[in-house]
Amino acid sequence: MSSVPFLDFKRLLAADRSELLEAFGRVLDSGRFILGRELEQFENEFAAYCGCTQGVGVGNGLDALYLVLEALGIGPGDEVVVPAHTFAATWLAVTRRGATPVPVEPDPQTCLASADAIAAALTPRTRAVIAVHLYGSVAGIDAIAALCRDRGVALVEDAAQAHGASLAGRRAGSFGVAGCFSFYPTKNLGALGDGGMVVSSDAELAERLRKLRNFGSREKYVHDVSGINSRLDELQAALLRVRLRRLDAENEQRCRVAAVYAERLGGAHGLQLPVPGEPQSHAWHIYAVQCGSRDSLQHLLRERGVETLIHYPCPVYRHAPFAAFAPPAGSPSDRLSGRLLSLPMGPYLTEGDVCAICDTVLEACRSLERGRAAPDHG
Repeated sequence: MSSVPFLDFKRLLAADRSELLEAFGRVLDSGRFILGRELEQFENEFAAYCGCTQGVGVGNGLDALYLVLEALGIGPGDEVVVPAHTFAATWLAVTRRGATPVPVEPDPQTCLASADAIAAALTPRTRAVIAVHLYGSVAGIDAIAALCRDRGVALVEDAAQAHGASLAGRRAGSFGVAGCFSFYPTKNLGALGDGGMVVSSDAELAERLRKLRNFGSREKYVHDVSGINSRLDELQAALLRVRLRRLDAENEQRCRVAAVYAERLGGAHGLQLPVPGEPQSHAWHIYAVQCGSRDSLQHLLRERGVETLIHYPCPVYRHAPFAAFAPPAGSPSDRLSGRLLSLPMGPYLTEGDVCAICDTVLEACRSLERGRAAPDHG
């Protein structure tokens, strides 16, 4: 088959090209590039889309998490429960605040931290739980939200990979005190640069966030608190307004892609497929399979023209800044990180594209199986 990139931006953005150019011209003609009308409208539109009343656009997804923890007053001496299997930004938000991350191991089926595992990690010092909707899945968030309410702990959702995902009709980002999103270009709702947002239905929290993102100020040259400079700019807001209008349709196509993968790869020897969970609507940001011979499978797929990625090659606590929080080698996250492989995923993929990818994966799996079955002549 012809070469298949993991993500094809040209195909992804082709349908929006004329509208994106029109949005660019609108911002250019306005002469307003920071904290203007485009941002205000996008904040309102995306918050409403998520089922929240407040939206606060910020510079990126990490700042969204960091600023929420600051707005909640979380800092040195406080503990924040975080998944061991996630992107480093989840942990960086905690350590940048001077708080202590408390890792929770993932369920090997969902790759997410369960409510039971989180409950076991709570202590009198726990101030917040960051639940990560990894790969676009919100499995178990209702139970986690109930746990946090019962224990008086703030629930912060890291929804950077879950734009439009839902559980029983309720959108990711609306279960906790705040939902934090990244608009990095690869996301389901991606900008053409960096960007992020916090959604919430807590007006007081949102007001604190608006000050914190803008040098601690709501009125020019009046600084009420010590803030930072982290504002989603007008151009990215305008472009994201265009992309938001297609998000549901694109997520539906991602679901169709995932369904073809599930149908065609269900019987592949040595391959474990992701479990979406019910009654949720998975956003399918990433389609990650598990394989005991992951590295060999990736090599064979690369040789056959299919690009894959690994999300994530090691748990966060195996990186140098977080080594103090690491358990001995051989943790559940270590094992999971050695098995996961992400296949191409995008709303532009046709059924024919996905069938061709599946044929290549099946061929590679058969090749691995033949290699294991071959007699050892050494």
